[in-house]
Amino acid sequence: MNINIKTDLWNYLAASDRPIVMYGMGNGADKIIAVCEKYGVTISDFFASDGFVRGHSFHGKTVISYSAMKEKYEGQAPIVLLSFASSLPEVMELFKRVGDECELYAPDVPVFGDTLFTIEFFEANRERFEAVYKMLADEESRRIYKNVICYKLTGDIKYLWESESNKRDVYENLLDCKNIHSYLDLGAYNGDTVREMLFYNPALKKAIALEPDARNFKKLTEYASGAKIELKCINAGAWCDNTTLLFDASGNRNAGIVSRGNIVSKIKEVPVLTVDSVLEGGSVDYIKYDVEGSEREALLGSAKTINKYAPKLLVSLYHRSEDMFVLPELIKELCPNYSLYLRRFPYIPAWDLNLYAI
Repeated sequence: MNINIKTDLWNYLAASDRPIVMYGMGNGADKIIAVCEKYGVTISDFFASDGFVRGHSFHGKTVISYSAMKEKYEGQAPIVLLSFASSLPEVMELFKRVGDECELYAPDVPVFGDTLFTIEFFEANRERFEAVYKMLADEESRRIYKNVICYKLTGDIKYLWESESNKRDVYENLLDCKNIHSYLDLGAYNGDTVREMLFYNPALKKAIALEPDARNFKKLTEYASGAKIELKCINAGAWCDNTTLLFDASGNRNAGIVSRGNIVSKIKEVPVLTVDSVLEGGSVDYIKYDVEGSEREALLGSAKTINKYAPKLLVSLYHRSEDMFVLPELIKELCPNYSLYLRRFPYIPAWDLNLYAI
């Protein structure tokens, strides 16, 4: 794989004597600040895009505009840390503009779990990364895999610009979606991914959609009531057993299963089901696993289905730092005959990174 990066973003920031400023606020910023504090890195200021500053403060500092930040630190070469995510083209253009004018990084912090993608983490697991790299079925997958690792280590978004895929090509060519007639959507949100599948694949006949969040499930059922296919909605999460678990019910799209004792603003118990029990021994053409950090457990709960029918799979590969080797290894263990492909749709940070098993 030939990755020769010797340090990571966090150590680079800790060694710098230049001002470090943060672009954006919110939960993402809080996670980055926590890591910066661990490495002894001080954030000098927070700023927002011109036109979005309303005089509010964040972590005890008044949020300034981008123009005001550039004026304040003129001649000091500040390092800018991007602290929010987006896939919107107009917002991505803003990121490019800031990156052209400043030294900009988008630190990689895990959506779930506490394992940072540091140089120590990478070196400790290099053999497993190398093994997955060799598992991947085409050069495009290997190119994306390498670029995403380089991004996660350095925070340099140039690696993300160089690892984007075309969604239509994935549906029509990689998945050959015209031959997908039944679909199991794990983490169906409000029905957006069912709608997307139908957009690219009018041949879809039926789908089962699991969504644990009550508000999202209500929107999902509203969509299902007018859907032109047979669409069964289940208010549950996907797991390795049929049981009840605690769920982050704060309304965040990235909300997921939480461990007992974790501090979350709003928690409720939700049912979780295995894919094997949902399908009751039947087959399905395609399963999407986007279950907010519970992909490993959901795959384990699909073992019988995968072993017997080998449906096409999409497995999100970006929620936990370990996902990039743990999940490919598990899929190959469940069904060695799968060919594995990696594709990533435009997003900063490295979200919407998906492993396809075919």
